[in-house]
Amino acid sequence: MSGRLEGKTAIVTGASRGIGFAVAQRLVAEGANVVITARGEEALRDAAAALGPRARFVAGKADDLAHQDEVIATALAEFGSADLMVNNTGINPAYGPLMELDLGIARKILDVNVIAALSWVQKLAAAWMGEHGGSIVNIASVAAVRAAPMIAMYGVSKAALVHLTEELAVELGPKIRVNAVAPAVVKTQFARALYEGREEQVASAYPLKRLGVPDDVGSVVAFLLSDDAGWMTGQTLIIDGGATLSSAETLGTAHG
Repeated sequence: MSGRLEGKTAIVTGASRGIGFAVAQRLVAEGANVVITARGEEALRDAAAALGPRARFVAGKADDLAHQDEVIATALAEFGSADLMVNNTGINPAYGPLMELDLGIARKILDVNVIAALSWVQKLAAAWMGEHGGSIVNIASVAAVRAAPMIAMYGVSKAALVHLTEELAVELGPKIRVNAVAPAVVKTQFARALYEGREEQVASAYPLKRLGVPDDVGSVVAFLLSDDAGWMTGQTLIIDGGATLSSAETLGTAHG
């Protein structure tokens, strides 16, 4: 594995398992230091141990402002920089039609999936990236680009995250690049309700005839963070096995 992220420090949220952990693994493999976050301290501790000596962890909620401050302070104190950010945390606590959605839950989805991502970027720009530059990747979903009945508010939040990516790219250039990825169904604990017990059926709608795995996302995120993507900003790369090319029913979410 090349060391194209050598000497960089990344913050990855929601990284105790699934996509977030796979992203952190790939970044470490490419030379980066990482500070990972998630709510569960024990799982996070195990994840950091598996990542090795260039990993640190801070447990907390991604939308908690004090937690964000602590994570950034940890990156600066332990590694001396905060060059890269992956906003991976996402929630989808509701399943059902929008007409029955509790508005308090709708606000919480937006708070965690969109507003928290903005806050992370604001804080990183003030603490490090505004002066030194940086690269940010937001984890969206194909639910941002086509209707996702029954998880519609999740899709609305991810569509907002895609547009936030574009706005931030314009506002923060040229020093800070901001891109996003939009996966289809990836085999994680978060998404298991979308394929469990019927994986072959779900995958049959994908031209590549398989669901995604976390490493499929990790490799693309590492590319976007690296100088190999140095002339890309404000872009959302769809990672979906070709699913959005098909006429299949709802694609669902991908987070993990």
